[in-house]
Amino acid sequence: MSSGDIPPISCAVEGVLDEAVLRRLASETGMRIGTVYGKRGKSHLEKRIEGFNNAARQSPWIVLVDLDRDEECAPPLRQKWLPSPATCMYFRVAVRAVEAWLMADHEKMAGFLRVPQSNIPPHPEELADPKRRLVDIAARSRSRNIREEMVPRPNSGSRVGPGYTTFLIEYVQEHWRPRIAAQQAPSLHSCMERMREISLTFLS
Repeated sequence: MSSGDIPPISCAVEGVLDEAVLRRLASETGMRIGTVYGKRGKSHLEKRIEGFNNAARQSPWIVLVDLDRDEECAPPLRQKWLPSPATCMYFRVAVRAVEAWLMADHEKMAGFLRVPQSNIPPHPEELADPKRRLVDIAARSRSRNIREEMVPRPNSGSRVGPGYTTFLIEYVQEHWRPRIAAQQAPSLHSCMERMREISLTFLS
């Protein structure tokens, strides 16, 4: 069976950036992503997790969520969301957010944001709020366009700028190297290993 024969896997994520990350990881691990559900925030995803889990009794599913500050580590969050996961449910947690995974490729992120590589945290999964740190780094960019689009406008009430998601999706699709990032992001490494396992199962 060739990689093109692998059935597409259903997925659920918090938002469109997470979808881009998952699709990029799929291209690295030989997996085909089918329909991606959710994309309406974390609370919406949690409300639908039981339905996704029921579907995973018949075919493989991947659900990707951010740990954020909900728990100290991933296992308690998994237990809270899925105390009885289906055999084919692959529930993955980004510590503490997918932004940490993106920053873990220090060289490419620094080049993309046009900042010194020393500005990128060496161990991004240890950050309490990776999204906020990424915005703070973007605020020091040499690129005016990056500063204007990724950093929130004064008094906007938003955590990020108007082009934040668009810029990071471009980074994921054109610059990010997951295999390099996984060396500094254990939860990313674990996610990629599980995705490879799914691909090998279908190829066997």
